[in-house]
Amino acid sequence: KSQFPHISTFSKKPLTVFHEKMITRVHLIKHAAFHLTSAVMRAKLEILALVLGAVGLVGTIAVTSMPMWKVTAYIGSNLIVMETLWEGLWMACIRQADINMQCKVYDSLLILPADIQAARGLMCASITLANVILLVGGCLFVVASLATLLPVSWSTHSIIRDFYNPMVMEAQKREIGQALYVGFATFLLLLIAGVILLCRYGPRHRKDEEEKKPYITVEKDKAGMSMLGRTPSSDTYPKSQYV
Repeated sequence: KSQFPHISTFSKKPLTVFHEKMITRVHLIKHAAFHLTSAVMRAKLEILALVLGAVGLVGTIAVTSMPMWKVTAYIGSNLIVMETLWEGLWMACIRQADINMQCKVYDSLLILPADIQAARGLMCASITLANVILLVGGCLFVVASLATLLPVSWSTHSIIRDFYNPMVMEAQKREIGQALYVGFATFLLLLIAGVILLCRYGPRHRKDEEEKKPYITVEKDKAGMSMLGRTPSSDTYPKSQYV
């Protein structure tokens, strides 16, 4: 019976230097391919986030400038379809039978309802935040999306509330305009862009630290496999152990 039972199971031949080099190269290739794939995916997601953010910025500017926040509601006795009234953040427009349209900028801020006054400031803040997005990152994308959502939701709520309020005359009731739908779509684009950037940039530092040590795992695996392939030799034990 062997005096070294813990070594008796290793009956494989020792690995040659060539085998060890091949194993090291395979591990290095796998490691490089994995990190290359991860880098490509991160770059694609970041480009997607920037594209969505740019589209969201264009949408925010369009929503802010469009006069179709509130449009005429044709209900009850208000059936004059030849004339349409649009109310926006900066002006009110009257469109007559798709032929002529006249717009007038608001002369005073005091005559504007509270939701329009707040929407002016918030939409301008959203445009400003979206312009510096490329420098600050995903956090301002999220803030810009919320700054877009709040005035759009507020105006939508006031329109729906007045529409179903029996105390409001039918001629004063309005419907949701196209600008508000564009505003909701812009909010989603900015929010998605911000979430993508935050999710990608958050663990980036940790991944970069891991990429700085590409050879540690390979060397450990190489040493482990060399130990598995090692067999006892005449130089391993002292001469007193030989019979």
